[in-house]
Amino acid sequence: MTPDDMITADASGTWELGDLPVHRIGFGTMRLTGSAAFHHGTPSDRDRSLAVLRTAVELGVNHIDTAAFYFSSLRSANELVNTALSPYPDDLVIAAKVGPYRDYHGEWGTSARPDQLRGHVEENLRQLGRDHLDLVYLRRMRQDSIAEHFGALAELREAGLVRHLGISCVEPRHLAEALGIAPVVSVQNRYAVDRPDPVDDEVLRLCGEHGIAFVPFYAVAGRTGERGATTAHDDAVLSAARAHGVSPAQVRIAWTLHQGPHVLAIPGTGNPDHLAENVAAGALRLTEEELTRLGRARAQAG
Repeated sequence: MTPDDMITADASGTWELGDLPVHRIGFGTMRLTGSAAFHHGTPSDRDRSLAVLRTAVELGVNHIDTAAFYFSSLRSANELVNTALSPYPDDLVIAAKVGPYRDYHGEWGTSARPDQLRGHVEENLRQLGRDHLDLVYLRRMRQDSIAEHFGALAELREAGLVRHLGISCVEPRHLAEALGIAPVVSVQNRYAVDRPDPVDDEVLRLCGEHGIAFVPFYAVAGRTGERGATTAHDDAVLSAARAHGVSPAQVRIAWTLHQGPHVLAIPGTGNPDHLAENVAAGALRLTEEELTRLGRARAQAG
């Protein structure tokens, strides 16, 4: 059971992914695997990883982000989710990604062809023990056009294998392209307080206009990306952390959520203490002065 004094994910507010309400603080599974492909080193103890997933749900997290290509020689993120959380709570939304391709030895291949996407969706279904996926992202792999790939996923949505569709690593033109084919409920792009990018800023703005969720990844990692949480924080982040008595990572998550009511966060960790801190960041309210300082520092970082 969750201690009464622990902050839960509902403090972050809610957003609807299509017709699926989720708390704005979710959980990303990539770091549970310790995959060398993502520079994560040795995975954490299996029982601890399972406990982190269960505790996340106990803390009110009802949005899990995962993928079949999140695996190492010892761990599969989808298998951990299935083992820890099945039978799944009725309100739990599981999002998966397709597009990148790794063979069973873990080697990266080229991007999946449109005709391969059904097999990749079915692999996620098998690993998760589901008969449909709540949300599937097409992760763009440098394609100039996503129409053919996204169209293939739209067909799977019509067939009932997928409930809602999202896109990832896209520019504004790709969002317009996808919207011309099928509804888009979420966009997942790299975004962080110390990594300014005018293209991503525009995608975030467009998502707000269209009522589409914007889900940053590497928000805590910043410039270090897949290598893990950054230890390099500018003065604005450190000052806000001291003022609120929280960690810099919590300030980074809070800043992310302050970028709009349609912005969600999916920080991942294999550490139970960090999990509780990440969820608690959903209750952190930064002052206008702090947001101004963080915005100024972000602009200078470019």
